[in-house]
Amino acid sequence: MKLHLCIHGHFYQPPRENPWTNLIEQQPSAAPFHNWNERIFQECYKPNSEAVIVDDTGKVLRSVNNYEYLNFNFGPTLLNWIEEEHKNTYDRIIEADKKSISEHNGHGNAIAQVYNHIIMPLANKRDKTTQVRWGVKDFEYRFGRKPEGIWLSETACNNATMEVLIEEGIRFTILDPSQAEKIRKIGTSNWEEVIGGRINTKIPYRFFSKRQFGYIDIFFYDGALSKGLAFDDVVYDSKRLMEKIDSAKISNFKEDQLISMAVDGETFGHHKHFTERTIAFLLTEYAEANGYKVVNYGEYLSLHEPEYEVTLNEGNRGEGTSWSCVHGVARWKKNCGCHTGGHDGWNQRWRRHLRNAFNHLNSKLGILYELEGKKYFKNVWNARNDYINIILKGDRKGFFAEHAIKKLSKADTDKAIKLLEMQRYSMLMFTSCGWFFSDISGIESKKVLEYSKRAIELGESISGISLHDEFLDELEKAKSNIPEFKNGKEIYLKIGTEKNDRL
Repeated sequence: MKLHLCIHGHFYQPPRENPWTNLIEQQPSAAPFHNWNERIFQECYKPNSEAVIVDDTGKVLRSVNNYEYLNFNFGPTLLNWIEEEHKNTYDRIIEADKKSISEHNGHGNAIAQVYNHIIMPLANKRDKTTQVRWGVKDFEYRFGRKPEGIWLSETACNNATMEVLIEEGIRFTILDPSQAEKIRKIGTSNWEEVIGGRINTKIPYRFFSKRQFGYIDIFFYDGALSKGLAFDDVVYDSKRLMEKIDSAKISNFKEDQLISMAVDGETFGHHKHFTERTIAFLLTEYAEANGYKVVNYGEYLSLHEPEYEVTLNEGNRGEGTSWSCVHGVARWKKNCGCHTGGHDGWNQRWRRHLRNAFNHLNSKLGILYELEGKKYFKNVWNARNDYINIILKGDRKGFFAEHAIKKLSKADTDKAIKLLEMQRYSMLMFTSCGWFFSDISGIESKKVLEYSKRAIELGESISGISLHDEFLDELEKAKSNIPEFKNGKEIYLKIGTEKNDRL
């Protein structure tokens, strides 16, 4: 029996750019830094690229690039910001992945992420597909290789989400143990129920398409270890953390086993200051000394073909489950009770109306895009899926050579780009953070409202048709818990006229 250790860091921030200027405005709550990206960069993303190991006197002994040892993903919009604002750290992240490939038998530490962190089970099929394709293309552009795995926002998934991942050729993903339903040895008929997190997380599993055309493999991280890493103080002490990890192994297990954890990457340095040092020492010293080989998921999977298949707990009405809502994915659509609160008497009934308003708007924008887009594109949805190439490379010439129905005039090209931008913002408005926190007046909710406003503005400029009426009626029902903000409609109408920076 061989012991293996893998820690996954999900490094992510929502897109924060103003949709009219493409700049991040000052966010006073991030003081003394200009904005939250900058603050978390200085506390987490940069320190993890140069984590120091010190002796008992505080003397620096050496520096470790944690990205060479962690399995990790970066949100594409965040990594784009890091590239533009902090190129040295960006280069260290990319270089760490390259080094990991040589250390792990051709398998890199980095995996992709669905593009702007939407809750996949709540998205329509077209948006699911675009989110995966944009995430994969962004990864290929930055890391110079195809991703083996992909991170799902909030690990939110259902069968329909997994089918899209299979269609798009994703090899594996990572889920919470509570998201498994049943397992059985591949090729046998007897299922074992593992609902409630009772699945053995030491081995990978295979999820077969219900359409009988393929499969994707799944790693279920150790739930107890991961929660301890994220929420307890064990992460401040490498020795204690190693003891916790060692206590999780199955002593009488005859096969190789993988101890794996998955947490927000911001745990290391931002949520828990200086703990990037703990992780550095753990992964470069303690793990090997205690008989563990540090691996990434891709390497482990290449050496351990799944022997068991798994079905998923699909949650209420098949809407899916996640790692941060005990009610499935209700946190992003209704007042389920999950919040970041501490405010007596507050509720999140506004979530339902925000979701309803955006769903209705997305449908309208989709119809408008199809009607107008067919004037310019051979296939409007194929064009949208490939628009990421313009976003990343600015390659309009190659894009229109492939997708335009004919050679377009400058005016028509500009209008086609407006349509694609309208669609981009129609997806950015579904960024999960807009629903995660306690009130619709928060900066994350305001940001998704900004993206919806930009999408509407672009749509109305193209069609001359008002898209506001029913949208604003629904937003008016989204009542803020803070009287001065009133409701979603009032917040929306004030966008561009005043600052609103609340957490």
